[in-house]
Amino acid sequence: MLVSPRLGKFKRLRDDLYNFRCVYCGDSQKFENKARGYFYRKKNDFFFRCHNCDLGTTLSKVLNYVDSDLYKEYVLEKYKNNSTEKEYKFEAPKFKKRDPRLEDLIPINKLQTDHPARKYVERRLIPKEFLNDIYFCSHFFKWTKIKSKWDYPRLVIPFRDETGEVFAAQGRAFGSETPKYLTVKFDDKPKIFGLDRIDWDKRIYVVEGPIDSMFLDNCVAIAGADFNILQDEAIRDDEWSTEDTTLILDNEPRNKEIVRRMETLIDNNYELVIWPDTITQKDINDMVLEGVKDIQKLIDNNTYKGLEARLQLASWKRI
Repeated sequence: MLVSPRLGKFKRLRDDLYNFRCVYCGDSQKFENKARGYFYRKKNDFFFRCHNCDLGTTLSKVLNYVDSDLYKEYVLEKYKNNSTEKEYKFEAPKFKKRDPRLEDLIPINKLQTDHPARKYVERRLIPKEFLNDIYFCSHFFKWTKIKSKWDYPRLVIPFRDETGEVFAAQGRAFGSETPKYLTVKFDDKPKIFGLDRIDWDKRIYVVEGPIDSMFLDNCVAIAGADFNILQDEAIRDDEWSTEDTTLILDNEPRNKEIVRRMETLIDNNYELVIWPDTITQKDINDMVLEGVKDIQKLIDNNTYKGLEARLQLASWKRI
């Protein structure tokens, strides 16, 4: 608050989130009311992020840049308040909460080994640790109370929030039924799968489909491939920083929509994977089925940003 007079259009959105015009890029020169700089708290520290120039740094570095005297006071005060006593925190083990809406569904690992749904999942080589939270639903539209003349069995994948509560579910068709994927929301939350198993202190990987996310470490899926919600979540959620995120789209160089989306993500300064020519499979599950080795390492070695990403995309696309 002491530095607020030096920050244009400063306002407190809440106790751990502050908005103002970026002191580095000056924000929009055309629109003086634009304010895209933010202070936000992550655990016990505050950080800065500009959604115009995409600069990210610490609160202390911004203070040093804006007012060196105030910065010195801040450092001294922080030093005095730091306790030498260590605090040990133990996280309670997480258990999947059984939602009443799932009571009528059968977990895949409870089906007979010769059941078509179980055989389908096992053919996809989905890791066994997920089979207790993927379900078989014999009448998906009836279960979701969607009116339809036709009803078919579907594979049901619950979406859980950080506490393990189910807020949405995706029904995946076993055959050629349309739509192939149908996601229903029980609560008004962004359709992000995998929030219940994320470590916010590590790099987060983001894919398009829930099943693909099951093959990667610390990975979530954006149902419908609307990656724009990531930036909104980064502002609302102190623990989510888009600069610690790798985006992974399907390997479809001839798909105009995929290419356009990748161009937009590069413009927004995201880090994303551009698959090498040696990879011909469409998605991660297909790569697993074809025996591609070290997929996580392959992703890390082919992640690009900025100008380098533009050059790689120009070489990768086939349109």
